[in-house]
Amino acid sequence: MLTPPGMGGKKYRITGDRYPRMRRPRHRRRITLVIAAAVCALALAGWGTLQLIDVFGGRGGTAQAAQDKKKCPPDGAQQAGSASSSGTGKPLPKPADVSVNVFNATARGGLAKTTADELKKRGFKVGKVGNAPPAYDKKVKGTGVFLGAQTASDGARKVLGTQLEGAESKTDTRKTGDVDLIIGDTFKALAEPAAAQKSLTALTAPSKTAPGCRS
Repeated sequence: MLTPPGMGGKKYRITGDRYPRMRRPRHRRRITLVIAAAVCALALAGWGTLQLIDVFGGRGGTAQAAQDKKKCPPDGAQQAGSASSSGTGKPLPKPADVSVNVFNATARGGLAKTTADELKKRGFKVGKVGNAPPAYDKKVKGTGVFLGAQTASDGARKVLGTQLEGAESKTDTRKTGDVDLIIGDTFKALAEPAAAQKSLTALTAPSKTAPGCRS
């Protein structure tokens, strides 16, 4: 007679080659399930902690910083955009600060005077008015030419360019900041006042700072 463990203290007679089935105690199975659940919970907690570290202090922060850098250019770039540089690091002049000489290179009479009067209405300072010099007279095939010094009139030529589309910009050896507007064969009229003002505003307005960036 044998009393195997886990058989509730009952005695069994072993006959032949068959033995009674011995079941594992139920409390052991319950402990195993509890341990497995605890391991899963700890694993999930550890994974969540790693994700938070990545977002707030690791790769997530680096990615966010890179994205912010794309949205927000360096301070120098923002200042350069807001200054509307004329190419020399100086802000573009206002129309009232631009002195324009208007010359007619076509066979049509009166274009220089009417164009000069219109530029004056738009706030430009008008200087000489008359026929084009021999180097350009009857030789300008486009709408016109803006002629001025390489650096002294660079911003003035850009501002004047908002008033006449398609005009060619050229430089000469003068030292002053005035600009010659030489009217060419295909010239019909200056740009419409509203369109010219829109182009001028877009050229000289400061750039907008992206949301979240320091201005």
